[in-house]
Amino acid sequence: MSMKKTDLEKHLAKKLDGRMKSGIVPQRFGQGSATAGAQTELKSRNVVAKLVPVACRLPVELVSRLRERAVGFDGGMNVIMAQAVELWLQSAASTTVVPAEA
Repeated sequence: MSMKKTDLEKHLAKKLDGRMKSGIVPQRFGQGSATAGAQTELKSRNVVAKLVPVACRLPVELVSRLRERAVGFDGGMNVIMAQAVELWLQSAASTTVVPAEA
């Protein structure tokens, strides 16, 4: 039974993909580079701390003040922002009034 041309191409692509996955990666690519180790370390720290990236828009003046403070702060801007949000949530929880049902 003959195969269609598209089926032959798919089969060849699977074979090529299998060869590429089983091949040895040279040291100059991926595992051997210095940045790969730093990225792996950063990922492992994020996994341990279970950090989730959050995007928000802040005024330029506030961001510049945050950056200035983060330079001399152990943990950087992530720790400063986490502490600020935690303090805000604690203060908001103590002053929050439960709305009455209509």
